[in-house]
Amino acid sequence: MSVAKRCEQMKPFIAMDVMEKIHKMEAQGIDVIHMEIGEPDFNVPECVNRVCVEALEQNETCYTNSLGDLRLRRAISDYHKRIYGTTVDPGRILVTNGTSPAMLLVFSALLNPGDEVIVSDPHYACYANFIRYVQGEPVFVKVHEQNGFIYTPEAIKEKITPKTKAIFINSPSNPTGTVISEARMKEIVDVAKEHGLYIVSDEIYHGLTYEDKDHSILEFTDQAFVLNGFSKLFAMTGLRLGYLIAPPKFVRALQVLQQNFFICANSITQLAGAVALTDADKETQAMRDTYNERRKFMIKRLKEMGLSMMVEPTGAFYVFVNFKHVSTDSYALAFDILEKAHIGVTPGIDFGANGEGYLRFSYANSLDNLKIGMDRLENYLKRYT
Repeated sequence: MSVAKRCEQMKPFIAMDVMEKIHKMEAQGIDVIHMEIGEPDFNVPECVNRVCVEALEQNETCYTNSLGDLRLRRAISDYHKRIYGTTVDPGRILVTNGTSPAMLLVFSALLNPGDEVIVSDPHYACYANFIRYVQGEPVFVKVHEQNGFIYTPEAIKEKITPKTKAIFINSPSNPTGTVISEARMKEIVDVAKEHGLYIVSDEIYHGLTYEDKDHSILEFTDQAFVLNGFSKLFAMTGLRLGYLIAPPKFVRALQVLQQNFFICANSITQLAGAVALTDADKETQAMRDTYNERRKFMIKRLKEMGLSMMVEPTGAFYVFVNFKHVSTDSYALAFDILEKAHIGVTPGIDFGANGEGYLRFSYANSLDNLKIGMDRLENYLKRYT
């Protein structure tokens, strides 16, 4: 018997394939500079460590409410008020074991078979997989380097059909590192309102913006689902803590799905998340400043190698670089760079057809390692191109 068709249709996450190849090389004693994966290289804030230990000692290890520990949901509500000036009822918040389960829940509750979701191209590799898994259809809108890889309202309108249910946005963006401006967000909201659509906003990289201000979609509309979590800003990747904010009429359906699929999020990390939102500002600011220093260094070095960026990235920890003058096969190029220069990068094709010819570089690594990596890349370009 074969595996289910929905599994066969699931595309692999190439960034993970690159990382797993690197692990094999490292096991052979080969030194590789990691710029392929989007994982903070910082330890979690000390307050997170402290609360996790205290929670274990106090036996905070029972099921929580399926929506999430009320202490964390209140902390998320307070955080949104402090950062964005928005009022979010804790009853609209559902806490999950990472942001990916939140995404699965949203699409499961929102989409019937054949419903369409508009997604940018390029985009984070897993978005389309989640949509297809629940029998929805991703409809791709090409976004272009000269526009900072950001939607135009006109391009979105061209893709809207009677089956369209939602517009998906991600700012700051993976893989491009670009940030949607307040004005453009308002324009996208206007399109959604005109056509009676929801917006699904992935805000996982909020707090990692270096020149612009983060704007939550909830500043402009309540007809939206917000996805966020603690992996990026708080460096809590392995603790698997995320959340979603939903329009009130979807909350009960989402809660029932949570009860059946996951029961509840991890009780201890929920308490850690509540403290992170209130007590980790100093540490997250230090991380942000360090990322910004790395961002500026990487952009400068890449430009010195003759690699162009029409719009410099100002968020997340990625630089999406045009390598079409070197190769139009980004998959082959990424693995060639890995084999010959011992640098891990992610091929643009991982992020959609319109990402072909690009490579994504992550600066979630030390400045010393990034310097080595950029030197190796420069030598590769001189020797092999």
